[in-house]
Amino acid sequence: MPIQSFSGRLLVSLAAVALSGLAACGETTPDPPEAVSGACAEERTLRFGFYAFFEPVSAGADPDPDSAGFSDHVGYEADLLTALEEIGGVGLVFDRIPVAEWQDIWLLPAGDGFDVAGGGITILESRTRGVTGDEVVVFTSGHIGFRQSLLVRVADASLYATHADLTEDVRVGVLAGTTGEARLLQLTGLADSHGTLAEGTGIVTDAGPLVADGSDRYVITAAGSSPRLEGRRWLEPPSPDMPVVVYPGEATGENELLAALADGSIDAVARGEIGNLESARAYGGGGAFTVTALDSEVELGGWTLSVAERSLVACLDEMLDYLTDHRAIGYAEWAADPDVFLRRARSWTP
Repeated sequence: MPIQSFSGRLLVSLAAVALSGLAACGETTPDPPEAVSGACAEERTLRFGFYAFFEPVSAGADPDPDSAGFSDHVGYEADLLTALEEIGGVGLVFDRIPVAEWQDIWLLPAGDGFDVAGGGITILESRTRGVTGDEVVVFTSGHIGFRQSLLVRVADASLYATHADLTEDVRVGVLAGTTGEARLLQLTGLADSHGTLAEGTGIVTDAGPLVADGSDRYVITAAGSSPRLEGRRWLEPPSPDMPVVVYPGEATGENELLAALADGSIDAVARGEIGNLESARAYGGGGAFTVTALDSEVELGGWTLSVAERSLVACLDEMLDYLTDHRAIGYAEWAADPDVFLRRARSWTP
């Protein structure tokens, strides 16, 4: 999601295709490569850790972590994985494992428990590096476009039409460590383009209250934050033309944010347009929420693998580029036709 390390060149190319609804012009089926290349042709089961609370991109069929359905992967990325398994000549099977914690999910393949991580993860170079600063994971090519937005109660739509409408009287809910959080802080002036919090910003953490001094000791980005800001619960703005930022959602992610918006504990949710649109459609039967303040910048989402898996990443990119028709087919096209990726996979004739 659009942080400083996200290149302008990538933003320009994505803006032209990610949310354009190109399928309305007719789905194309380019000639596939003659054969599946490299590591994708090797028979192998990959442990895929998916974020379980990002409907409709990636979620457990049942949001209750104690239920059997929590492990059933559903959504856009689930169907994309199924299509990958269906491509002729591909020897890969994905063992899908739900992940309830968003924090550093992109780094999971650097350890022993997972081979791939996904679930609406925006591609950022800063997310490829571990605690020592070394590159430990690599991203696949992007397969989905995101834009940031606000989800608000229908009655408040005119009050919070843009990020400029968010003042000290407005409480905005976010998930820590997301591009929704980082972009909100930038757009409202609570942080600069490097993620440094504005001087005078009050921070309530599990360890106690703090006040930002404008230095790099108080930084929040989509790839992490300063150690003293871990466990943050509340940001108090230093200026009346900036909002209060609150952090429900530690236990069940977006579900807690939606409940807080519904009961009036917060006034808006800052996150990607796709998730917000789905919540506006589905929460409480629809009609309670609406989406405002659509960001002009577009982000690209992908999956992460260990740096040792570059050959596997290369052939996965080949498959993803084919299935998405080089990003001409994305979320909007899948939402209109959930079988679009599976149909393209079955048209692959090596």
